[in-house]
Order: sequence, then C-alpha cells, then structure tokens
Amino acid sequence: MVVHAHKPHFMALHCQEFGGKNYEASMSHVDKFVKELLSSDAMKDYNRARVYLDENYKSQEHFTALGSFYFLHESLKNIYQFDFKAKKYKKVTGKEIYSDTLESTPMLEKEKFPQDYFPECKWSRKGFIRTRWCITDCAFDLVNIHLFHDASNLIAWETSPSVYSGIRHKALGYVLDRIIDQRFEKVSYFVFGDFNFRLDAKAVVETLCAKATMQTIRAADTNEVVKLIFRESDNDRKVMLQLEKKLFDYFNQDVFRDNNGTALLEFDRELSVFKDRLYELDISFPPSYPYSEDSSQGKQYMNTRCPAWCDRILMSHSAKELILKSENDEKIVIYDHIGPNVCMGDHKPVFLSFRIAAGAGKPIANVHKCCVVQ
Repeated sequence: MVVHAHKPHFMALHCQEFGGKNYEASMSHVDKFVKELLSSDAMKDYNRARVYLDENYKSQEHFTALGSFYFLHESLKNIYQFDFKAKKYKKVTGKEIYSDTLESTPMLEKEKFPQDYFPECKWSRKGFIRTRWCITDCAFDLVNIHLFHDASNLIAWETSPSVYSGIRHKALGYVLDRIIDQRFEKVSYFVFGDFNFRLDAKAVVETLCAKATMQTIRAADTNEVVKLIFRESDNDRKVMLQLEKKLFDYFNQDVFRDNNGTALLEFDRELSVFKDRLYELDISFPPSYPYSEDSSQGKQYMNTRCPAWCDRILMSHSAKELILKSENDEKIVIYDHIGPNVCMGDHKPVFLSFRIAAGAGKPIANVHKCCVVQ
C-alpha cells in the first residue's frame, strides 16, 4: 500500500533480525518471502533489484541478520552501484539476490561490531551493511544499521544517560567514522535501521511518577534489586508503574500514543551528541517499539520496555541538501511509520519519501523520487 501510494522510482528497504529471533528454524521462510516479494504484483514495475541477506547464522564471527533490498523502477535510467573492491561504479541490470557469506560480495561493505562493545551479550548480531549508489551523477551511501539494545530496564533506570546509551554512542560513532574514512571518496549518506535509541529512562520515570512513592523489592539470596513499584501517594496508593529487568508496566499507555507521543520527545536525547554529523526530519509518529505481536493488537504496546523511537532514518548534512524541499507548495517529503493499525511485529517500520533535488550532485542531475524504508 505504501509503495502504491508514493510510487517511488528507487526504493531501499532495510531489515534487521532477518529470520526472526528463532532464525535457525525460521530462516527457511526467508527465501520464500523474498521470492514472493520480488514477483508480487505491487513490485511488477520494478525491473531491477538487488537483495543482500545475511543468512549465515552458523558464523558467530560474521552473522548480523541484516537484510537490504533495493528496487529500481523501469522508468529510472542510468543507475549505477559502486564496487568497493574495484573502486568503480557498475551499471545495475536485472535482479540479483546475494545471501550466506556476504563478505565476498564487492558491492557492499559489511561489519559486525566487536564483541567487547557489548560484553553482556555472549553472541550479538549487531552491525551494519553499506552500499553506494549513483543516480544521474548524484552519489550517496545507504547504510543498514542495528545497534545494541537495553539489556535491563533496571540498569537503564540507574543513570542518566544510561550505560546502554553510551554503548550505542560508541557503535554509531564507529560506523560514521568508517563510512567517511580515507579509503573511498566521501559522498552523502543515509543511515537507517534499528538504532535501539531509548528515552532517558530515569528522566521519563521521574516525570511519569513525579508524585509517586517507590517500593524496592530485592532478591532474598543476593539482595539484588529485582523490582521497583511506583504508587500514587494517595488514591488508595494505586500502582502507577512496575519496573523489572524486562517489565515496564505503566498504567496508562495513552501517554505514549496521544498526539503521537510528542510530549515524550524531550526525553529522546541519544541523537543530540551527533547533531553536527547527522540530521533527521521532525518526528511526527508515535514510538516505533515495542508493539504487541498479537495480530489483533495493532496499536497496543507490550509492557516489556518503555516505548521509544528505536527505528529512524538519519542522514548526513550534505544528504539533507539533496532533498527537494517543496514543489508548488505540495508536501513532498514524508517521514512516517507504516501500518499504524496493523500488527507489524514488535517494531513498526518507518519510511522517508522524498525527491532528489534537481541539480543535486552535478548540474545535469534530474529529479527522481526515492523512498527509503526502515
């Protein structure tokens, strides 16, 4: 429906946790899904495609579970993809699918973050995949990224900013340094995926439970804090919030949905340290995670984590200049989420639809419509 509504000439779709949490059992469904997507009626006008699937889950050293899809409309002429090994562009023709060991594919760069970035997780799948494209002399990188999650709500609540925020900061800085290093010509870039950005947990809880009293529950054997209960001071000491390692149960979910959760954007602070390097359009959609995986509960959040804008589409400041801002007062840049009332899994996808400005890259560049989906 989104493709039909926006009719992009070039479409990039970035997926994370490809194959799902139980990828050993579920990876067999991936190939069927990809084939159905490529041959679907909605995609019939896209006569060229590149699909990169990291399905090699037996390789602890390399597996990222990332999937990157790129679709080119038949009306789009002269599009090239960069060969990182040969250091030159190659014209894109036909439909090609690459899977298993992407390490040998010269048309992308793939890295998994070092284990010591997140030692708590004995086998993390976090990393990034980068491709480079050139449309009528306008070159740009598209980076599929998956950053580290919050392992415990209780630990995230302890400090502001949280220890997990620091880990994500380090990993994202690593990616940005990598894609602008000296090995290749610098171009504009779009970075989109699951950044796992979270609201500042301590500040959110202090605001949501400003008039509450806190009860601490500890494990009998270790004296470790295992649960926090916040109760109203009066009103029969009604429970407002229960917090455990993997429980964030707030009594009123409407606060995360009303006016698209705008009141909580002030606690979305992780990107602020990158403001000199990254740009994002204004967010006007509700937190993208963690939605219920019950197919009948498309709008409901799970009570496992504090809802947050984990899924984002970011860009370099030079990429911002590629985007055509408006045309005859028509709103042609759209940053939104997909399937607001439909179960899409625990993450709600987000998309950015825009036109590349005429003359972007070089004076002879033409206008083309792009859509990137996270």
